[in-house]
Amino acid sequence: MYTCEIISVGTELLLGDILNTDEQFLSRKLASMGIAVLHRSSVGDNRERLAEEIRRALTRSDIVITSGGLGPTPDDLTKEVCCEVMDCPLVEHKDQSEKIRRYFEKKGMDMPESNLKQAMLPADCTVLENDNGTAPGGVIEKNGKCVIFLPGPPKELVPMFTDQAKPVLAKYSSGAIVSHSIRTMEIGESALAELAGDHMDSPNPTVAPYAKDGEALLRITASAESAEKAEELCRPVIDGLVKKIGKYVYGVDYDSIQQRVVELLRENNKKLAIAESCTAGYTAKRLTDIPGASAVFDCGIISYSNEVKMNLLGVSEVTLKKYGAVSSQTACEMAEGVRRLAKADLGISMTGVAGPGSDSEDKPAGLIYIAISDGTKTVWEKLNTGKTNDREYNRYVSASRALNLVRKYFEKII
Repeated sequence: MYTCEIISVGTELLLGDILNTDEQFLSRKLASMGIAVLHRSSVGDNRERLAEEIRRALTRSDIVITSGGLGPTPDDLTKEVCCEVMDCPLVEHKDQSEKIRRYFEKKGMDMPESNLKQAMLPADCTVLENDNGTAPGGVIEKNGKCVIFLPGPPKELVPMFTDQAKPVLAKYSSGAIVSHSIRTMEIGESALAELAGDHMDSPNPTVAPYAKDGEALLRITASAESAEKAEELCRPVIDGLVKKIGKYVYGVDYDSIQQRVVELLRENNKKLAIAESCTAGYTAKRLTDIPGASAVFDCGIISYSNEVKMNLLGVSEVTLKKYGAVSSQTACEMAEGVRRLAKADLGISMTGVAGPGSDSEDKPAGLIYIAISDGTKTVWEKLNTGKTNDREYNRYVSASRALNLVRKYFEKII
């Protein structure tokens, strides 16, 4: 199996100014081709450190892929360093110069002469055309090693890799690595690992648990001579684990609980309305992040004050005085109230203390009540995150659990 390292270039990455999604994308694509990623690193815009990192990577791996540092400014040095390390001259590729000029002409902009720096490429490289920007990429193959340099912006890197770099890498592909995730909620990472049992010791496919905010997952990964064979290895393991884990599983290979909920609403031809207090619209936002949510989501109401809870959602004043805004009784009346108001099939609600700090001795931060109502039946759950000083965590997990309550409704778990 051929091995690869990914080097992300840019001081902004080290400062944490941007989220590096290029690494994740490249790692997944390379794994699917049967190319093992041994190491990933980030380097600032420094010639000496970048050269050192590439040289070190080439001693360990067959392929090195860089992202970033292909711009027109003096601190964009990736191509120059790649040429230095691979002992290749840097020359002007006139077709790329013309392409860059046309790019600016098409936009009706004057081209800074510095942009022509981007047409300077290794003499004998395979040029990777950039149809979404001005920085071409390239492939240098020499002495049994392969160095690929790609632009940093994902909107440029993703299509360039998919359409052009991937075909070049096909000859390095030896088999395939396939990975699937069983996504769960309301069960911890350690308990999930216990349920996985002997599968945790399997060399192929491997099974590994991971914890995320408010949920946990099992990742099943198999390697074989083809993707089809790897899938054959994974499938019985996945089926067995899903059956064993049971009600905690909300799906396999879903990106999020909201993706699953939108799918369930569409499959059942139902519409949802949401009443939120402590989450301040976070649940509705996450739901509508999913394309097609407008077909299943009717209404969202942020009801922080008791007056709005009473006047808009129909929560009883008696309920609020007797049990308080943070209570199962109030959550149930909010869920039914928003369902009735929106004339939706289902209503969900959440009310609690996001923190930091508490509003009273008996209602600490992290205490949340959520409820779901279909007009006939109303069910509530109590959540206590234990996170008294993490407002963002409490809001996120509350939204997740509310959405999971919808999933459990359709799967007849509640």
